[in-house]
Amino acid sequence: MKAILIAVIVVAVIGGIFIMASQKRTTTTSSETLSYSVTPTTLPVQSTSDTTASPTAEVAQEDTGEIETATTATIKTVKGDIVLTLYPEDAPKTVSNFVKKAKSGYYRQLKFHRVEDWVLQGGDPLGSGTGGGDQATELNDKPFVVGSLGVARGGDIKISNDSQFFITKTPADWLDKQYTNFGIVTEGMDIVKDMKIGDRIQEIIIE
Repeated sequence: MKAILIAVIVVAVIGGIFIMASQKRTTTTSSETLSYSVTPTTLPVQSTSDTTASPTAEVAQEDTGEIETATTATIKTVKGDIVLTLYPEDAPKTVSNFVKKAKSGYYRQLKFHRVEDWVLQGGDPLGSGTGGGDQATELNDKPFVVGSLGVARGGDIKISNDSQFFITKTPADWLDKQYTNFGIVTEGMDIVKDMKIGDRIQEIIIE
């Protein structure tokens, strides 16, 4: 009888240790996932913002293969204009894609779906951070400084989103040679910093 009692106690102790170990592993995994999800050093294409479709979500884009060049673009908003100098020599295909979309009216009434202390992001046809197609990433030596214009992407460094763009409000050197840098704000950084989630682009003018 005594041997049976000892055996029961041993089994109970071992079972308790196993349960505690399992709980510890689960807690650690959850913590690591949470920590990674809030890091400011990534610009994932996906987001959990409002998924309401934009009026221009169905605008079709026809890629003719021709490269369009331009050096200046102006993002017009109800709060004022954001003037950009583009880098066609450093990111020719990205600039061409942006110019074609802007000229076609693609960006009209699209919203800024991501606004943080260091970045402003918009241009998603779905308005949620999940829309847009793919284009090849064009890395270059341009540093991400205040006002840099970049392209959002997911986990694959070789593939970027073809419509979502972002503007840095602070220096962001962790993005250097990790994201396509295709322009910079030359006028209107005060407007960039004044944007709120849901503010819309009236249109983008190319010059």
